Amino acid sequence: MNVPEQIRERLLQALQPVSLDIGDDSALHAGHAGARSGGGHYRVDVVSDAFAGKNRVARQRMIYEALGTMMQHEIHALAIRARTAEEAANQPTDKETR
Repeated sequence: MNVPEQIRERLLQALQPVSLDIGDDSALHAGHAGARSGGGHYRVDVVSDAFAGKNRVARQRMIYEALGTMMQHEIHALAIRARTAEEAANQPTDKETR
C-alpha cells in the first residue's frame, strides 16, 4: 500500500469524513532534505463533522494523531484543509477560486 493509500485508510477510520482529497506533491520537492530522507510532501482536504466545535489547531492535531508514526517517517510535510460539512458547503473549493 502506498503512502496516499495509507493516509486515506487512517483518516477514513479516525474521522469518518464525508469528503477526503489527498494530493502527493513530493515530486515538486525533489532534492529537498525531507525528500532525500524518504519523507514525502502531501496535502489533504478533509471534510468531517468530527471537526465541529474545534478550532484549526485542534483539527490539525486530530489529523496528526490519526496519522501517528507516519508523521515521523513517511510524511515530511503535510498541508491541511480541515472543514465541517457545513463549512465546506459555504466555502468555495480551490478549483472554484482559480
